[in-house]
Amino acid sequence: MPLMDHLKELRQRLLWSVGAFILAFAVCYYFSQQIYAFLAQPLADILHRQSGSERRMIFTALYEAFFTYLKVAFFGAVFFSFPMWATQLWLFIAPGLYRSEKRAIYPFLIASPFLFVMGAALAYYFIFPLAWQFFISFETPPGSGGIPIQLEAKVGEYLSLVMHMILAFGIAFQLPVLLTLLVKVGILNVETLRKGRRYAVVGMFVVAAVITPPDIISQIGLAVPLILLYEISIFAARWVAPKRDDS
Repeated sequence: MPLMDHLKELRQRLLWSVGAFILAFAVCYYFSQQIYAFLAQPLADILHRQSGSERRMIFTALYEAFFTYLKVAFFGAVFFSFPMWATQLWLFIAPGLYRSEKRAIYPFLIASPFLFVMGAALAYYFIFPLAWQFFISFETPPGSGGIPIQLEAKVGEYLSLVMHMILAFGIAFQLPVLLTLLVKVGILNVETLRKGRRYAVVGMFVVAAVITPPDIISQIGLAVPLILLYEISIFAARWVAPKRDDS
């Protein structure tokens, strides 16, 4: 195709992607309160079990709640519009690939979003309840002596923490895709992954300590799955590694 035709097609793909994002943003903003309530549900459950009464979240700036809902809508739009703009990107680059290259890329395209959702689900359903319980345990109720200390979480800070955790777990779960792809193109090999296992374990805990809150629950909750994913990456790498020509 001539250059102008490529540019026209790229513009068309971008328009479809932007349109899908705008539509998803509008829908997510309409349901932003319900989405935020879903994200805050792990905290609400723990607070309700601990105090037996309804607790509240606060905002201390007039615009904080409004911008928080905008952020909720933005993150939701990115998530729900991902299939559209990922498809448009693939349709743009696929004609320039050989059939063998397409077959090699398909498994990575399927595994990447699946692993991201797995990481996000692990953070929401397993890590959040444990980590929030740990942090809330530092409350001191009335009558325990001294001044009571009670959590009143800010809506903006809570959203930032939740999205940071979800993104951290989702991106960290891309490890098998990254390692397998590096083996596929010949940058790494299976033997290197095996020999580097002990260093990888240390690296997993370092990464978990950097990208998660400073509590042992979140750090172990991320490091242990990463170690398991590293082992899975070794098995996957054996399957996709280029075959040596012994002749």
